Amino acid sequence: MDKPLVALVGRPNVGKSTLFNRLTGERLAVVDEVPGTTRDRLHAEAEWNGVGFVIVDTGGIDPTTVKYGKGRTPLSVGSADFITEIRAQAEAAIREADAVLLLVDVESGITPADHEVAQILRRSQVERDGGLYPPVILVVNKCDSQQSRQGAVEFYELGLGEPHPISALHGAGVGDLLDELVAVLDRQPDADLEGELDEAVKIAIVGKPNVGKSSLLNRLVGSERAIVSEIPGTTRDAVDTYLEYEGVNITLIDTAGIRRRGKIAPGVEKYSVIRTLRAIHRADVALLLIDATTGVTSQDAHIGGFILDEWKSAVVVVNKWDAIEKDAYTMDGYRQEVRQALHFLDYVPVLFISALTGQRVEQVIPTALQVQEERLVRLSTSELNKILRDAQDRHPPPARAGKRLKLFYGAQVRSEPPTFLFHVNDPKLVHFSYRRFLENRIREAYGFLGTPIRLVFRGRKGDKSGGR
Repeated sequence: MDKPLVALVGRPNVGKSTLFNRLTGERLAVVDEVPGTTRDRLHAEAEWNGVGFVIVDTGGIDPTTVKYGKGRTPLSVGSADFITEIRAQAEAAIREADAVLLLVDVESGITPADHEVAQILRRSQVERDGGLYPPVILVVNKCDSQQSRQGAVEFYELGLGEPHPISALHGAGVGDLLDELVAVLDRQPDADLEGELDEAVKIAIVGKPNVGKSSLLNRLVGSERAIVSEIPGTTRDAVDTYLEYEGVNITLIDTAGIRRRGKIAPGVEKYSVIRTLRAIHRADVALLLIDATTGVTSQDAHIGGFILDEWKSAVVVVNKWDAIEKDAYTMDGYRQEVRQALHFLDYVPVLFISALTGQRVEQVIPTALQVQEERLVRLSTSELNKILRDAQDRHPPPARAGKRLKLFYGAQVRSEPPTFLFHVNDPKLVHFSYRRFLENRIREAYGFLGTPIRLVFRGRKGDKSGGR
């Protein structure tokens, strides 16, 4: 069943991200005292009384009617360079929504920015089935006392119906708000969110700051879905984009860039890195973007290590290839450098693209889907044991302290990632070099392109020795 989309909007610093985290039950959105912290749209699933929905957090909408002259600063002091882009992303979320939660701040009272956001919402609504669509629920935040809850009535002035006083930080009134939201969603026509999100192939775009992740996302979907900037670190939230490619549902996850551990600033950027790692965790395939102009760095290798730690499939995408002076041998030489620097991902395909010009970008999605198909492959027990017999004939198992390893038989016990269980006489006799040898023999017989494979060894008494 399709899930409706609920947009969370308002001016900066009214507590949207705090409410988002309260509704989803996780710290998925950046929460910081600096107004304008949330920049791109952020999706997550939530549920109340058995009713599921997708909620999207948005950046704060700064008023365009206020002139920021000498001595005056915008509300989004943390994202002053992106006010126009943030506003466009929020308005896009409103257009996509099946319902909107407009958040205001009782402590600040009604502001010109609140009036402007309310006007944007009214302009976005259309008549449908005898009502206005999308419906707007007015939420008055920071109502932590009886006096502040009484002060919520002044927001009737916005002309958006009854104010709902809550405290996103402490949870007061949130249950009543969700009851109202579920009631509103029950009255809606069929949700516009297409497809079962859980069934989509999830592809995460990861890499250092400023390697072109958002530019690649926009080129893949053909629209300005994410904010693109030359300033490193623009994207702070992991952003989901849903699309269909040749009948396959895909979720593209754009993420904040990961800096070296010692250079991660506390606060906002710290949580961005955590979310990026979580994005890798929930992805099927990770696109590891590398800047062709800088070559493979130690941080690229660190991110590749994160992908392998999560047993995710991957494609290495060398971006900005248009900026490289090249001859007939440049690509092969660069590929060898990538293989050497990322030797632990030697099974991963390498693409050379330019998100700026579109060069070879059309290969990215088909390659990622091919990698995902290989991730799902299951070898029959007979096939695997033939590979095992041939491997032992080619290279007999080693001995240790006078005792030789014996491999009795194997079976693939799961996919995602492909996992092979081998029954042996003693797992302690399995040297890492022989494990690597067996992995290479399996890949010789069946490539498992871009996909890690896991080998588990079990002794007669049930003790195990896992993969890497």
